[in-house]
Amino acid sequence: MSDPKNPFEGANPFAAMFTQAQEMAKAFPAMEAFTPKGFEKMMGTMPKEMMEMMFGNALNEGSLDARTRMLLTLAGLTMQGAQNDMAFRQAVRHALEAGATEQHIVETIGQMSMFAGLPAMTRALELAQQVLDEGKDEE
Repeated sequence: MSDPKNPFEGANPFAAMFTQAQEMAKAFPAMEAFTPKGFEKMMGTMPKEMMEMMFGNALNEGSLDARTRMLLTLAGLTMQGAQNDMAFRQAVRHALEAGATEQHIVETIGQMSMFAGLPAMTRALELAQQVLDEGKDEE
């Protein structure tokens, strides 16, 4: 027995779910204005003190500090090919906030060229440069 209220009955479940998600997105008023860069601007940078408390050595004496952890994060994201632009740029912002210098960031990414390859390193440097240029524009 078919349900006249369910237009998805008998359809491929994935296709039905995809169609339903598209309809829901269209009904959401702000979706027309959504851009990934706009979303990225809404995300704040965590203060250094908070990073030290959550990921640093504030509670675990003798462990890695937040700056080192953020540089390791950049190394890992570079190893993955710097595929997620927003996450990579956010990690650069957090590394700077945690006390990393431009040289620390560039050297960390450069070190990964031996393991991730030149294309991954180049992509990571391009993304890092975008953030570093933002900082220069603000000064």
